[in-house]
Amino acid sequence: MTEHRVVAPQIAPGERVKGPASYFPSIEKTYGRPVQEWLDLIVERLAGEMHMEVVAWLKAEYGLGHGHANALVAYCTAALAK
Repeated sequence: MTEHRVVAPQIAPGERVKGPASYFPSIEKTYGRPVQEWLDLIVERLAGEMHMEVVAWLKAEYGLGHGHANALVAYCTAALAK
């Protein structure tokens, strides 16, 4: 595992969230995995691949839709840039 870890936000029920994290409740419901698992997988891939390569990998390997995959990767990329 890389030395960087992106932590999933804690979203309270009914809380209005903007940006990529607004997709997270739907991602968990649709794919049955916690967002933190996706973020951990993505951070590993971002160490050597570009944004859209990781999006394509999520779509091909796990069947994520483009919007969901892009939201997860965008969230990771922004968090790692801080």
